[in-house]
Amino acid sequence: MEKPAERHVLGLSGGRDSAALAVFMRQHHPELDIEYFFTDTGKELREVYIFLSRLEGFLGKRIVHLNPDRGFDFWLKEYNHFLPSAQSRWCTRQLKIEPFKRWIRPSLKAGTKITSYVAIRSDEDQREGMATQDPNLRVVMPFRKYGIDKQGVIEILEGSGLGMPDYYKWRSRSGCTFCFFQKKIEWVRLKSVHPDSFDEAKRYEKSALSHGSPFTWSQGESLEELERPERMAEIEADFEIRRHRELARRIPNPLRPVTVDARDIDDLYNEDEGGGACLICHK
Repeated sequence: MEKPAERHVLGLSGGRDSAALAVFMRQHHPELDIEYFFTDTGKELREVYIFLSRLEGFLGKRIVHLNPDRGFDFWLKEYNHFLPSAQSRWCTRQLKIEPFKRWIRPSLKAGTKITSYVAIRSDEDQREGMATQDPNLRVVMPFRKYGIDKQGVIEILEGSGLGMPDYYKWRSRSGCTFCFFQKKIEWVRLKSVHPDSFDEAKRYEKSALSHGSPFTWSQGESLEELERPERMAEIEADFEIRRHRELARRIPNPLRPVTVDARDIDDLYNEDEGGGACLICHK
């Protein structure tokens, strides 16, 4: 009896966790012919594309870019210029999930068995992989299986020579330049590092508000309000207080030294400000 066709796929966000999973699978399962893909919204940080190019060199394999048929501007118009939000994540649905489904649909219909590798870590009990009802699609989480946590991910990237994506110097996640899950400190830093992207986000927000959108990019205030010098100074000061508080709280482990910097922004805030980010975008 002929063995059914198989595909192995691994989605990359341009972020730390999914890149580390690609490295892990390349090192531990070289026998698998894994297809690496990236769903490109067209609104990613420049650093994301640079890091993906470096990762491609390490893997020795092309990363397939799944560009949606219609970009962010098209869908913004379709949604009456209302900004995406935690309550209405149309950006994730239309620009990330749907392109992936279209990519694998013909194979599933043909009876191909597809294994999708997802970078959910062992210390992320609150996260779940994409639900699937297709018996031919299997979701696997190697980091959870092998007990690899956040620090383990960093060690994989450092040990491979790839290191961290450059944007982790000032931001905690990959994803669109104007992702609504950013913390306020990250909006402040976006204005400093990529002022053109900040201005673009501000234009989108002004248009959305003029069309009656109930949402702003940052919870509770517009970017115009957030970028006032005194407000940015307040946000910076609040971040430093949180950072020093976290440093004092941690018990040092000489075997796994960890510093609190931009990479640990997620540890300093709860879900009221930027938590619970979209899995498919940020891993």
